[in-house]
Amino acid sequence: MTTTTTARSANHSRTLQLVHIALFAALMAIGANIASYLVVGGVPITLQTFFAILAGLLLGSRKGAIAMIVYAFIGLAGVPVFAKFSGGMDTLLSPTFGFIVSYVFTAYLAGLIAEKWSTKKGFVIAALVGMAVNYLFGTNWMYAAYKLWFAAPEGFTYKMAWAWMAVPLPKDLILAVLAGLFGYRLKPIIQKYL
Repeated sequence: MTTTTTARSANHSRTLQLVHIALFAALMAIGANIASYLVVGGVPITLQTFFAILAGLLLGSRKGAIAMIVYAFIGLAGVPVFAKFSGGMDTLLSPTFGFIVSYVFTAYLAGLIAEKWSTKKGFVIAALVGMAVNYLFGTNWMYAAYKLWFAAPEGFTYKMAWAWMAVPLPKDLILAVLAGLFGYRLKPIIQKYL
């Protein structure tokens, strides 16, 4: 009887974990397109960084990263879940694909820091580190893509790539802090079901 109850409980827990992973993959798709008509330079203004950080904070480093991998594979399979309702393998060559890759690291590092430092301050720092990783990885990828395999705009420089990122930076800083605060408040509730 105890073995059956334990097995049922383990199956229930795994099912909930899969639901959480799927939920964050879906939130990423919504966040990618909620304001995808806003484009500065080559960079769409989205809520993906916010949801990637929350995935790490709430699901933990491993499951948060898995949710971001699931999201990336869904988009690469052709489902239009990336910014501006795009998807497919040709997205790999897009200058902004580095941001999609960065969400895996963003979720993982935010989750890892929050797991080790589970105070409110720790969650906010984890969120800000996740956002910094997203910017560093995504912007450097974008610069390399424009310089190596994509047609760069006239006079494109490394400084210009970072200037484009200055526009969404205030929004992402505020949302990262909010993600840290929300994550800290929601974690005890979510933890019951993980």
